[in-house]
Amino acid sequence: MSLENGKKSVFMKFLDGVERAGNKLPHPFMLFIYLAAAVILISSVVGWAGVSFEDPQNGETVAVQPLISEEGLEYILSSMLDNFTGFAPLGLVLVMMLGIGLAQKVGLMETFMTSVILKAPKKLVTYAVIGTGIIGNLASDAAFVIIPPLAAMVFYALGRHPLAGIAAGFAGVGAGFTANIIITGTDALLSGISTEAAQTVNESANVTPVDNWYYMIASVPMLMIVGAWLTERVIEPRLGIYDGSYSDGTVLGNQIEEITPERFRGMRNAGIAGAVYLVLIAIMVVPANGLLRGENGAIVESPFISNIVPLILFFFIIVAVAYGVTTKVINSTSDVPEFMAQSMKDMAGYITLIFAAAQFIAYFEWTNLSSYMAVSGANFLTAADFSGLPVVVGFILLAGVLNMFIFSGSAQWALMAPIFIPLFMYLDYNPAYIQLAYRLADSTTNVITPLNPYVPMILAFMKQYDHRAGFGTLFSIMLPYTLVFLTLWIVMFIVWNLLGLPIGPGVYMDL
Repeated sequence: MSLENGKKSVFMKFLDGVERAGNKLPHPFMLFIYLAAAVILISSVVGWAGVSFEDPQNGETVAVQPLISEEGLEYILSSMLDNFTGFAPLGLVLVMMLGIGLAQKVGLMETFMTSVILKAPKKLVTYAVIGTGIIGNLASDAAFVIIPPLAAMVFYALGRHPLAGIAAGFAGVGAGFTANIIITGTDALLSGISTEAAQTVNESANVTPVDNWYYMIASVPMLMIVGAWLTERVIEPRLGIYDGSYSDGTVLGNQIEEITPERFRGMRNAGIAGAVYLVLIAIMVVPANGLLRGENGAIVESPFISNIVPLILFFFIIVAVAYGVTTKVINSTSDVPEFMAQSMKDMAGYITLIFAAAQFIAYFEWTNLSSYMAVSGANFLTAADFSGLPVVVGFILLAGVLNMFIFSGSAQWALMAPIFIPLFMYLDYNPAYIQLAYRLADSTTNVITPLNPYVPMILAFMKQYDHRAGFGTLFSIMLPYTLVFLTLWIVMFIVWNLLGLPIGPGVYMDL
């Protein structure tokens, strides 16, 4: 078994450097405050210098507007509330979390994840762990807490190495975070930020939560197969036979908590209620004259697609209530809003962050700095004849590197989208396509960045089974997942594009 020794490798020294550099970064809220201040200063200097550019959309000359001016000061004060309340991702995410949060608070998410892993045949346990971890991002951070330790206990009970179970669970939850078979809060959050950035170029531009859906559905089986192969053919052979003498002496006696018959009935009833709801939606979508169809029977531009978020909200409320009533977690109608309120409390940090991020993005747009940088960057790439898939792959790699320093996917995208979405739109790329490219990099590097707040927790789980385990152990185990997932995801991304397949309903690479 390859564990840490006294001498650090070059890679471990690099990770130490990343951790030190990342720890020096301010809290994301303050980071956006500092960036907003920087936009105020830079726009003023550039604006006073009379810098302007030609808008490639209409040929008009556009000047950079200084925020340190009478007009700029008035904008800062008068727009503050609208910047926050009108920020597209805010409403989308909060509405989604009302439903998903309710399902999590009543215990449906935990029961589902646990039952999938425990009921899987022995030969399919690894696939179940990784697949459940990927789909578990519906429960957001809860999946990080539930899946890895549960996987370790299951692996140990089967005579397999528990650290391999932790690795498989962490890979599914972390490296596969952005993939799923249904629309999640991540889709709503990122699409909202992308829409804000895209509308600086085209006011009618809109990135919906379903715009990456097809690609994300196809990603789930790919990641499950590759992740299981890595776990069984690379990670477990490298770890070797597990020696329980290095455990903390108590963890090996832990018993996997069986799901009670009542919880199974709750999950069954939730499944029935969800199926009935989906049938009703299908009745309104599948027929050519369905109520949720668009003009002339269209699906892409239809009430079904444009209202996908409230439809998903109702789905989660229905299955959560069915589960909660069956398990007696919900005893009265007042319990439902109480659980929803609890889920909103968990969103307090996100709401606070969005206030600062919304100001930064709004200032960036109003000053025309975002358009200036995008046009300049697009002109440079065009002059250098650097376009097509290579430039998008380069963007993926850049996003992966930045994710080593900024763990929050929404915070990083709020930083990158205002620059790169307009830049690529001027090169005729669909903003949803660039959003997808970002998601691949952001997801796969989650498990190796020292700034992941769940890394210490995962390390604590590992130490319970082997006190010799350290950060070097964790990162050396998780690095193969990052490298292989990212490489194959990029290959899949390229092949998908060459075949001309849509990444979502009616969404292709070009505008």
